[in-house]
Amino acid sequence: MAAPTLILAAAAAPAGDNPYGLMQALHEGGLISWATFIILVGMSVFSFYILFTKLLQQQKIMSQANKVRASFWNAPNLREAANKLEARSAYRAIVEDALIAQDQHGKLTDPIDQHDWMANSLARSQGSITARLGEGLAFLATVGSTAPFIGLFGTVVGIYRALIKIGAAGDASISTVAGPVGEALIMTALGLVVAVPAVLAYNWLIRRNKSITEDLAAFTNDVHGYLMSNGAVKPAMATTAAKPGAQTRTAAAPSPRGSEPVRPGMTPTGAQSDRS
Repeated sequence: MAAPTLILAAAAAPAGDNPYGLMQALHEGGLISWATFIILVGMSVFSFYILFTKLLQQQKIMSQANKVRASFWNAPNLREAANKLEARSAYRAIVEDALIAQDQHGKLTDPIDQHDWMANSLARSQGSITARLGEGLAFLATVGSTAPFIGLFGTVVGIYRALIKIGAAGDASISTVAGPVGEALIMTALGLVVAVPAVLAYNWLIRRNKSITEDLAAFTNDVHGYLMSNGAVKPAMATTAAKPGAQTRTAAAPSPRGSEPVRPGMTPTGAQSDRS
């Protein structure tokens, strides 16, 4: 937590080193300055807490994705494949929800197409995981957008106090306005110190969440295809390669001449028949 550490270190600086330091400015500013300072420090602490916890959550799901790519689709069925994953794995939750939806489809009194039922169930499962990934990001966005204005509020109060001192003293000497103006500038700086890391963290986490969501969507689509084909359709990573030298024919391979059905009135070579 670099930002809170710097803020607290500056606040703890000895008073004799700088007569216009942070502690002196807060002491002179009174309740409003202290309230603004505490709010900004609290926002910064919670911002870094959210950043580190979301990074751990994202990294956990990314490691689960690596396990899925490595061994999940090599299992004989989805139940055994799900047992290979961690108990609280996001990918395991999707598989278990898919199996539950498959069992529930046969119990529906008002029949619905199985394809639509499974697609809706998987979409709901994936959506709940995506929602958990997005928890806390709204706070980062709020901090990034409001912290500069909170600091600006402290700035306005400091400038106002400087003007009051100038009017009361009858002069605008440096010794008269240095304290309030210094307090105003410190509040502006604190607002920026809190807001900038929050904005950067928000954008970074959003980008990582997008990548994770794309992986989850691809996995959900693979599970849907597997269930709708009774296990015949699997991702390309799960298919076994053909033996070297084996004679294989793909769906796009052209058929040999003569194997196509002959239409009435045509010869096998494609010429018009003379038979009437």
